Parts: sequence; structure tokens; C-alpha cells
Amino acid sequence: MLMQSNNSFASKITLVLPLLIAWATLHSNPAGAAGWVPLANKAPDAIGVALLLSDGTVMCSDANSSSNTWYRLTPDAYGSYVNGSWSSLASANYGRALFAADVLPDGRVFVAGGEYGTGITNAEIYDPVADHWSVVDPPKSLFDPSKGDVFSDMISIVIPDGRVLMAPVGPRTYGGTLIYNPLSNVWTGGPTLTNGDYSQDECGWVNLSDGSILTVDGCAQTSQRYIPSLNQWIPDGNLPVFIWNTVGSGCEIGPALTLPDGEAFYAAGSGSNALYTPSGNSNPGTWRAGPVFPSHLEAADCPGAIMVNGKELLTAATNCFNGGCLYPWHYFEYDYTVGASGSLTEVAAPTVGVNSNFIIPWMLDLPDGSVLLSLSLKQLNVYQPVGSPMAAWKPVINSITPKDDGSFHLVGTGLNGVTEGANEGDDGQMASDYPLVRMTNNATGYVYYARTYNWSSTRIQTGTTPESTEFTVPTGLAPGSYSLVVVANGIASNPVTFYGPVWVDFTASCPAPLGFFICSIFGGGPFPTLAQGAAAVSSGGIIFVKPGSSTEAMPLTISTPMTIVAPLGPATIGQ
Repeated sequence: MLMQSNNSFASKITLVLPLLIAWATLHSNPAGAAGWVPLANKAPDAIGVALLLSDGTVMCSDANSSSNTWYRLTPDAYGSYVNGSWSSLASANYGRALFAADVLPDGRVFVAGGEYGTGITNAEIYDPVADHWSVVDPPKSLFDPSKGDVFSDMISIVIPDGRVLMAPVGPRTYGGTLIYNPLSNVWTGGPTLTNGDYSQDECGWVNLSDGSILTVDGCAQTSQRYIPSLNQWIPDGNLPVFIWNTVGSGCEIGPALTLPDGEAFYAAGSGSNALYTPSGNSNPGTWRAGPVFPSHLEAADCPGAIMVNGKELLTAATNCFNGGCLYPWHYFEYDYTVGASGSLTEVAAPTVGVNSNFIIPWMLDLPDGSVLLSLSLKQLNVYQPVGSPMAAWKPVINSITPKDDGSFHLVGTGLNGVTEGANEGDDGQMASDYPLVRMTNNATGYVYYARTYNWSSTRIQTGTTPESTEFTVPTGLAPGSYSLVVVANGIASNPVTFYGPVWVDFTASCPAPLGFFICSIFGGGPFPTLAQGAAAVSSGGIIFVKPGSSTEAMPLTISTPMTIVAPLGPATIGQ
């Protein structure tokens, strides 16, 4: 881009735009009254695991293990999930229930295994942009079902470099694990478990602030951690209490999550909960007993979610065995700040969308600060906690830079939050420790989510270490002023002003005589001339120029502050 200008605010510039590069298509109130609110619209079918996509929508599995159907919950125009709408997604290649699931740093979704269904020996990736599933099974040299290898109800987690670490329940080698690189689509053998562990069946993994992964060994009182820098599992401390429920044929525990203070809380299948304090990357941590659930309640195969006020929402029941519990369910808030080990306070249970069937519930932190609850039914609820997040928990936006393909590069701190969000042990990983970008139109109040991708890390509690993400705004986002925030686990940053971008495409056509207004109806264009784009852009906004087959050179008087992004780089005018 060549620009000539004088020192006056209204500058006459000549733009020469060589169009040589590829075109990239752009595709709460938690502090109010606490309690349960049923979703206004029932899901098309009974809902199992819920995953938060990087565009702010919620991807949900059918609770029936024989079904390969998936659904999407989209918030309404004002960002309400309670009043959100349901739609169908592409069907997966396999049906599965109680399976490993992870949202990847590029925005896609990895799922594998399942305690039930046809996919217990298979892995898939879902692309939300293409609405397409792809099978990504490991090579038979690492994983061969004909030799007895199964994923079954294995656990998995995204480690800080973006790869997926997983522990098949039926590993080829004793204590064997696998690592999958979603960018290269390459599988490798992972490090062998320590402490004599055959597998991590029914275990819960915790993403600690130092990037290591903590687990309690199955049906034991020993623990171990995965150290990414060493690519190795190392023994850790011993628990003072037995946290496993042993009714039936196996051992079950509840959710395991990092608290805002950096400790890990394990909700026990036995009712005797435990706390872990890290001591350093290679040093064993310290375990101590946590508060005990009252009335002999247990959290076997129950979910938990860290809320925006720092408390954990938990479920417990009396009849838990073999991977589930019977009604009635009890709900608790765990407050780690009370006393030496925290306190459990029972709260009211939802009254809508409950029954006495044998079920497994699921939880998910939503971007509006509430917690979504699925009880494997069509009716879902959200829990709205009392209180606001501490200022230190908020993400911080340092800069937003436009790129010549129409996307934006955001740099800040705390973009992944202070906790992984929610999980249910090996049967459901509902993490939300990654950045979302939410924009509220300052004129209409309408809420939009950008699509984030290429997160620089999945580490939590990173303090002042810079992190980054790319994001693209929704297609047709109207020009105008927006309040933009980064959200991690329902906690939003302080807002910055953002302007909906305008597109110029010299090959576009806006039919006369109302062409300008017709193009404007579709948000920011595309407009066929820079003059029309300049007329549509908001003061302080951005024009992206689409590459075409020729150049445009013309005198143009611009009296509005703006940034024009073209193949030769951005030019900022009047700002």
C-alpha cells in the first residue's frame, strides 16, 4: 500500500493495492439471585456430554450410546443460554457414551473410546467450521483392536503444547499411554504409568498450574503426575483418606479440579474428599483430608464445576454403584476459603427436568458465568451462582491486531483462566480453560461470539505471562462499536472498544440504484469500491481489502479515522 497525505485531518491519499495473496473467507448475571433456571427450550433428545466450542456455542452428545447424533445449543441474540435454540450437527461415525473428549487449540474437537457404543476402539475429530467428522484412529503398530487394544472409557487431556495425552483402559503395554498431535495427525506412544498402574480406568486427571497432570491411582491411595518437560510420569504423595466407592464391580470417584488458589480438590466416591497442594514441578505435593459429605452421600461418577465466584458446584447421592447413581441427587457448593480444608454447603436441587432413573449428570461452565447441568434428559438447567470473580482472576487484553486475511491476533494475560472448568472423571472431560471472544453491540445490545483458534497454550494460572489467540468475527457482523471481552470459564476481562470490520472486494457487485444499502444489509459488505467501504466504516474502524485480479489507484478523500488492511500491510489514518 502506498499512501500520500498532508497534515490535515482530511487526507487525500492514493492507494495502489496489488492483490496477490489468497482470500480467506470469514466465516448474566452471576452476581444476581442464586439458583436453578430451566432452559426455555428442550433439546431434541436426551443430552449427555456438553462441550464449549470456541465460538461460544455448546456441542452436546446424544446420551444414548447407540446414537451418533450431536446437537448444538446457541445462545439467543442477547447471549442467553437459558433462551437459546437447538440445532443438529453432522452425525459422528460412531456412537459412544462415557468417552474421552477435548476441545483442541485449533477449535476442533477430539473424541475417542466410550464405555458403551460402537466407538470404543476408535477416535474422531469434529471440525465445527466444516461441520464434518473425520476418523483419526492410531496406527496398528501402536493400537490394534485385533490384539485386544481398547480405548473404552479412557481419560484424556490437552497438555500445554496442544497435544492430547490419553490412557487407554486396555493398553498394549502394561501402563501404556498414547499422545496424539492434532496438527500433524501423528500418534506416538506416551510415557508409561508409574506406581505399578496398569491403566487409569475410572481415574480423574487434574491440570495443575505448572502444566503437570495429577492423578490418583485406581482404587489406591497413591498418586502420580505427568511432567510435560520430561514426558514422564513420576510418583507423588500418598492420600490420607480412601476416596474410592467400591460398591459393585469397580472403583469410582467424582470430579477432580484445580481451585483458584492452585490446590486440587478430589470429590470422593467414598464421601471422604481430599485436597492436594503442589510443591514444585518435580517435588511431591502434600495431600490432606477435605470435608466429608454429610449423610453418607457419595460423589461416585458425579460432575463438578468451578464457578465464577471460586466455589465448586458438586453433586452427590446415596445409591452410587457401577458408574452412576440413583435419585435423589444432592447439590453442594464447596468453598475452599473457609477453615483449613474448606466447607460444603448443600443448596437446593433443580425441580424441573429430574426423574428417578439411573443416570449420570454432566456440568459445563458457560461463558455467561452460569453452569449448565444435563441429567441425561431433554430438559437442561443452568445454575446461577451468587458473587463475582476476584479481579485477579480476570483475563486481561493487551492488544488486538488485524491481519491481512481478515482475522485478528489478540495478546493478553490469564486467557485460559484459573481452572480447567468442569469434569466428571474419566467419563466426561468438559474443560473450558481457553479464551473466548464476546462482543456486545453498543447500540443494540446484541451479543456475538468470535471464533477463537490457535491458542498459544492451555496452561492455567499463568499470571503475567503473555498468551495469545487468533479470532475471526462472525460473517456479516455489522459495522459499529462493540464492547469486546475475553472470557475464560465464565470470567470476563474488562471490555475494550472494537469496531465491526468492513470488507472491500473490487470484484463484488452492489446492484444500482440501492447498491450501497443492499451491501450494508449484509453487515460490512463486501463493497466494490474503497470509497463505499470508507463511507460504511465506523469512526476508528477497520477496512479489509480482498485480493483480486487487478490494482486500484484513485484519489480518495478520507475524513474518518480508520485502519485499512491490504496485502502490503495496514495503514492507520487519522488516529
